[in-house]
Amino acid sequence: MAENEDGTEKTEDASAKKLQEARDKGNIARSRDLSSAALLVVSALSMYMVGMLIVDDLMNLYAFNFSIAREDLFDVAMMIHHLYVSIMTAIDSLTVFMLIVAAAGIIGSVAFGGFNFSWEPIVPKLSKMSPIQGIKRMFSVQSLVELLKSTLKILLVGTVAAFVLLHYLPMLTGLAFESIGNAMSHTLDTLIWAFILISSSLIIIAAIDVPFQAWQHKDKLKMTKQEVKDEYKQSEGDPQVKGRIRQLQRQAAMRRMMSDVPQADVIITNPTHFSVALKYDQEKGKAPIMVAKGSDFIALKIREIGNYYDIPVIQSPALTRAVYKHTEIGEEVPEGLFKVIAQLLAYVYQLRLARTGQKAPDSMPSFDIPEEFRWNGE
Repeated sequence: MAENEDGTEKTEDASAKKLQEARDKGNIARSRDLSSAALLVVSALSMYMVGMLIVDDLMNLYAFNFSIAREDLFDVAMMIHHLYVSIMTAIDSLTVFMLIVAAAGIIGSVAFGGFNFSWEPIVPKLSKMSPIQGIKRMFSVQSLVELLKSTLKILLVGTVAAFVLLHYLPMLTGLAFESIGNAMSHTLDTLIWAFILISSSLIIIAAIDVPFQAWQHKDKLKMTKQEVKDEYKQSEGDPQVKGRIRQLQRQAAMRRMMSDVPQADVIITNPTHFSVALKYDQEKGKAPIMVAKGSDFIALKIREIGNYYDIPVIQSPALTRAVYKHTEIGEEVPEGLFKVIAQLLAYVYQLRLARTGQKAPDSMPSFDIPEEFRWNGE
């Protein structure tokens, strides 16, 4: 099991954040054996498909260069022409094969771990130049595993190569009795099949190495419980800091709300548990808007501000609870409460007129709260 430098065990799988950071640094799971197997197997199969065409082109090229006229040997321009034709013929013959091999090399490299580009691995680091760190790497568990893998590769490839050689030995010894054309054809065919069989043995190694590399990469990136907690704090924020921020936000919102209370036309109360401040702009003609609401201590503060600015404070428990429950600060009161709020505002305006010497209203009207808006405050 992976351990930190301080000896703490890494028991937790790497988080998405750590995996992305590792990828950005070029630290991803790779299998060199998979890349080698893909490159060699595809090269062998490509040689099997286009090998004879390449041989024919090369044979024609040899014939072209060995059948030069005597006078051309002393003509620089003709020799340059021969060289140009030879190069272009070789390129034409090998282009398809080289493109297939190049594609296999690229696909084999990115098939496991995906495509990733990073400058991080090539950035000079003093730790890479440290002799002590180099000795540690030489005698590390990773080096021992790589040595074991290399030994197994040699044994496997050597064993397959020995069987292939023994299988084709009778045919190889008989090449001396064949014509040049047949001998070259048989030799090429033997080399191609030997190449295919030996390269295919690397598939076994790749099949073992890929899951091993995936497990090793996952194990290296494991995290301790403390690292998981620290990362969570960094990404989500320290709970204490977040709590403090929320507290400051609530305080700021409370100050803004209290600063709007003096603009209210009426405050309705429970009378002790809830308070709601409403404002109605007659010029705009829209529905009344809630400018503040609160319970307990906040409700008391709203009433105190209302009394200080001489805002009518009306006690109506049922209406207060209905508006408090179904309206948020800055929103219009629900349409279902328009009628009862209109009665409330009419009563408030009558109270204001009474202050100027006009007749005061006989009594506060009875507010009939629709059933769907009734709330007991729990």
